[in-house]
Formats: sequence, C-alpha cells, structure tokens
Amino acid sequence: MRYAIVSETYPPEVNGVALTVQALEHGLRDRGHEVSLLRPRQAGESAPADAAQVLLRGVPLPRYPGLRFGLPAMRRLLSAWRARPPDAIYAATEGPLGWSALRAARRLGIPAATGFHTRFDAYMRDYGAAFLEQAALRWMRRFHNRADATLVPTRELQAFLEARGFDNVVRLPRAVDTVLFDPRRRDPALRAHWGVDADAPVAVHVGRVAAEKNLELAMRAFRALQQVRPDARFLWVGDGPERARLARENPDFVFCGVQRGEALARHFASADLFVFPSRSETFGNVTLEALASGVPTVAFDYGAAREHLRDGVHGAAIEDGDDAGFIAACVRIGGDDALRATMGAATPAAVAGLRPERVAADFDDILQSLQRARRTDARTATA
Repeated sequence: MRYAIVSETYPPEVNGVALTVQALEHGLRDRGHEVSLLRPRQAGESAPADAAQVLLRGVPLPRYPGLRFGLPAMRRLLSAWRARPPDAIYAATEGPLGWSALRAARRLGIPAATGFHTRFDAYMRDYGAAFLEQAALRWMRRFHNRADATLVPTRELQAFLEARGFDNVVRLPRAVDTVLFDPRRRDPALRAHWGVDADAPVAVHVGRVAAEKNLELAMRAFRALQQVRPDARFLWVGDGPERARLARENPDFVFCGVQRGEALARHFASADLFVFPSRSETFGNVTLEALASGVPTVAFDYGAAREHLRDGVHGAAIEDGDDAGFIAACVRIGGDDALRATMGAATPAAVAGLRPERVAADFDDILQSLQRARRTDARTATA
C-alpha cells in the first residue's frame, strides 16, 4: 500500500503529536508500506535526509519558539497526488496544511483519516479566551468531519466527540516503548548532578512549560510536599514560554530543558513522582512513559490516566477539578518512601501490553478499510 501522512509537526520538534506521528510513520514502513511524509520545513533545514519526506512552507508558531505550522499547499498536494496517488492519507493536524490535505484528497477521491491530537477548545480557557471554546470545537468538527474517519486514543474522547456531532470516530490506542522507558535506567550520577540526596524524593514534570499545562497546581502540590519532606526537589523536563518566569520565581527548581531518547528515559527513571496536573490533554503520552519507567503518577482521571492508571496502585487518578485532592495525593505518595516503592514496582505492568507494533497494525487496518470502502462506493456508483 502507498500512504501519505501530513503533519504540521515532526521530530526533532518535541511534543506528543510529533512523536506519535513519527511512530505511526515508522510503524507503517516496518510493515512494508510506502509512506510519504509531508510537513513544514523546520528552521534552518535544507534537503530532508529521507527522500520520502516532502518539505513545504511554514511559519513560526507564536509563543512557541522552534515550532512551525504549515501554510496552505493545495496546488502542491494536488500535483503530487495526481502524479502518484496514495491509497489513503492521514492528516494529523488541523492547521492550514491539514485543511489543504483534506481538500486535495476529497477532490481526488482519496480516502482520508484525521487524528484528534490536541484539545484546542480546552486551550481557550488556559489562555483567557473561554468565550471562544465552543467556536474552537465547531472549527475542529468541520475539519474532522471532512474526513472518512477521525482517530482518537481513548474511549472517553470517542464518546465526547460523538456526543458533539463528530462523525466516524474510531479509537486507535497509543503505545509506549518499554525497552527505552524502563526502571533500570535510574541513574544515581544524574540524581547527584541535580544535587539530590540518595533518599530524597524527586518530583518531575515532563512536557511544555506553558499555561495550558496547569503549572500553578503542580507548584502548589510540590510546595505542600516540601512541608513534609524538606529535602524534596522539583525537576522540570521540557521548555516553553513559562520557563523563564518559573525559574526566576523558583530558584530551587531544577530545569533540564528538552530531553530526548535515552536521556529522557534516564530523567524519568531517576525521578520518584510524576506530577501531571494538565487538564487539556487529548491523551498524555508522558503518562505511559512515566508508568513504564516505574514512576508513580498523580494525574487527573482522563486520557491516558483513565485508560491505564489504577488509582491507589500506580499512583492517583484524581477527579477533574479536585485541586485539593491532587495536592493531597502528591503529599501522600511523595512523602511516603515505602508507598512510592510499592507503586513504582507495580507501574510497568500497567503498560506492558501497549506494543508499538500492535498500534501500527491497527492503524494499517483502519487505512486499508477506508480504501476498501471507497472502492466499494465507486463500484456501486458505476453499477
């Protein structure tokens, strides 16, 4: 089969969408398919290392240095796909490039799936524009309903979208690399580099350092933990528009910047409590990475936490909106060495079956089913 994947973001950009798209692309190729990737040219990038990648025009994303979004590319896509039509396409993002991909696919009769990766409607609240929340949801519904299927990672999100008029919502679970993310990557030398005593609890936040991640609650939870464990430290992995302010106002925090691959795995496994207060995730891949790394997790009960985190066994899944409960769980787990050890020993089993090759096979099956349905419709129309 020949597939095309269109995305506004891709590694070395570090975010859940970019890494998920890359995993899906590699998974299809590992299954023997021909895959072309169409994405914006990143800053300072010349010719792609991979001949199957097509670089298009893009512009910087406001407030997110290093990230770009694609510009409309209807003519370019029509030309490429007329010359070598894919059997199906996957539009991973709702930006101008994604819209162009859906319009081109519809004009050429190519089946298309989209990925619902980002809750832009929830972001409106985080950036002081709650009045735009419903408008954002309508905009996303228009985009996704132009496709033959919208892929989501959880049953919860599937039900949410179906109740709001999204058509053909299909669940595609996520996976985690349990070879990379493993408790055995715990690194005493790295902890010493952070200035952490051997037995001191290290709370970690991994992700964009940005308003939509509900960072104020993370800080309140950590300060409460410090009241019972003065030796506790707070480690921040990632970058974003709020980093400079947080570092200035909290000189005791340890900021490690963006980490990738084995370095990220060591940072995860060398921590003791994953503090994840975000309420705007569609899934939260980092939750799976923390669990695979043997790190008890405190998160709100939705997305990856609802699917895979068992409250009281792998950490705490807190009812949405219960900030006091979130803080109390961080204090209870972070302050109890024996409890953290018991939970940390249990967490890898929670994600042991989430194999990337299984997700790739399911993704392949979905795209092939769209292609078969389109062929059936075409034969029926000409009969």
